[in-house]
Amino acid sequence: MAAYPEKPISLIVPFPAGSGTDAVGRIFAEELSTLLGQPVIVENKPGANATIAANYVAKAKPDGYTLFVTTNTSHSAAPWLMKNVSYDPIKDFTPIARGGNLPFLLVTNPSRPYKTVQELMKYAKSNPDTVTYASGNSTGIVAGATFGVQAGLKLLHVPYKGTPQALTDLVGGQVDFMFTDFTSGMPFVKSGRLHAMAVSTAKRSELVPDLPSMEEAGMPDFDINSWNGYFGPAGMPPDVVKILNTAINKIVSTPATKARLAQLGFDAFSGTPEEFAAFVKDQYALWGKWIKAAGIAQQ
Repeated sequence: MAAYPEKPISLIVPFPAGSGTDAVGRIFAEELSTLLGQPVIVENKPGANATIAANYVAKAKPDGYTLFVTTNTSHSAAPWLMKNVSYDPIKDFTPIARGGNLPFLLVTNPSRPYKTVQELMKYAKSNPDTVTYASGNSTGIVAGATFGVQAGLKLLHVPYKGTPQALTDLVGGQVDFMFTDFTSGMPFVKSGRLHAMAVSTAKRSELVPDLPSMEEAGMPDFDINSWNGYFGPAGMPPDVVKILNTAINKIVSTPATKARLAQLGFDAFSGTPEEFAAFVKDQYALWGKWIKAAGIAQQ
């Protein structure tokens, strides 16, 4: 058998160009190309809560030449949010390695009459069924619905195919607020086109230390984060998995690359394939619990 890899590798991204996962995935692809000695070509296959890309990868040949960089959207949330998902997030994939976490921000249009989470809640309670939140992925959907349920608000959900389109309409004033990944949202915050109110986790993020956590902002037990990781189709050769896992661990432990990813708002770290497999199973159960609690699970 020829040494792996002997030809270019496809890295499938389930979100549009310009999304956080795309930006992070392209850095990993660049580094993997250098380490493996073969081109790693990014292919965007967005839509349907990442299930189009997930289904494509699940049906691919498990030879290590079709890889998947994805998030909780395809593996933790979509199977609960959608009817008849055509893949099994556990059985149909080979876990290769964690990539890290992508924190989310709660952002609003600066023209809106609220600047804090408490002010948003007060306004939404006074104006039921009129305040809208956008989403471009499952984290945005679940975070928005969970916020509404926990705060006792009647909000209107406006879903988008991807985060870039949702942010465009938020900046344009067509929607009121959204939970967006740091990578996509922070440039708009820095330029003043959006206003950030909190991070979507129970504790503050080192990436934006001045921004309060949702818990500090008055939302106890609110702790939603987006994870990132690498898969292949089920049945990949263990030696190929080991080569890829070793390369990804080297990428996240390289200070210059880790710093480059941090500039995008990405907290890079990894581990073993076995650790990642156990994590994926745990996250599937956890997101199911959140989605059911928010009342948005499909039967």
